[in-house]
Amino acid sequence: MTIAAGIDVGTGVVKAAIFRADNGKEEWLSRSILRIRQRDPMQLAAEGYDQALEDVGLTREDVDYVATTGEGEAIPFHTGHFYSMTTHARGAIYLSPKATATLDCGALHGRAILNDERGKVINYKMTSQCASGSGQFLENIARYLGIAQEDIGTLSLDADDPEVVSSICAVLAETDVINMVSRGISTPNIVKGIHLSMASRLARLLKSIGLKDGTVMVTGGLAIDKGLLAALEEELAKMKGLEVVVTSHEDAIYAGAIGAALWGAFRHNKLAKLGALDMAS
Repeated sequence: MTIAAGIDVGTGVVKAAIFRADNGKEEWLSRSILRIRQRDPMQLAAEGYDQALEDVGLTREDVDYVATTGEGEAIPFHTGHFYSMTTHARGAIYLSPKATATLDCGALHGRAILNDERGKVINYKMTSQCASGSGQFLENIARYLGIAQEDIGTLSLDADDPEVVSSICAVLAETDVINMVSRGISTPNIVKGIHLSMASRLARLLKSIGLKDGTVMVTGGLAIDKGLLAALEEELAKMKGLEVVVTSHEDAIYAGAIGAALWGAFRHNKLAKLGALDMAS
């Protein structure tokens, strides 16, 4: 039996997940999530990790492998580090076993990942450095429009004549939104237009990695945005050569932490069989 922890340090949120792996069976024991909000991410990682352990009655000494991902490589007590595209793909497979691709929609970028049935990465592509396809962009727009970010998805579904944002630059896109407000465009139509613009870029990313069919599992902070998911389905339906189903999960924000924990357990068990646990780090 192996107890493994995964800690995913993102731009806005720190997530931790504790797993028990025993003879091929993987059990999710506990989790924690803390928003950074100008606090020290490394301190929050320690706090979240300890909270997740306390919730299941474990201590740090009970954990065989602490795997980090995202910006978590600097965490002093980690055993090993995994690239986030690898952990999100593995986490996606855990949450949606039929997923053939993973779409990680985070605070700063979008990333399309082609994966096999084990969660191994075959190909991937990321959006550019411009943030107009990101959670941070949506958060800024919600603040300007005076709405809660969690209401964006519902408002988007109420749109009847969406006004698509033409610019892929976050700054210029925000200017577009200001102009829309001045022209009296309704909030639902503005938000749906933003979702369609983001979805168009994400759909092109999925096609660029060689995806042709199967299930796309959306992970990251925007995975529960129903408006974005609906817009993504619309955009994918327009693309020739793509026959895919878009899915998400209520725990999709934990995908990176889940994948880190599961890859950590895998690495620990492999090294144990080789008698080389001192090489774990």
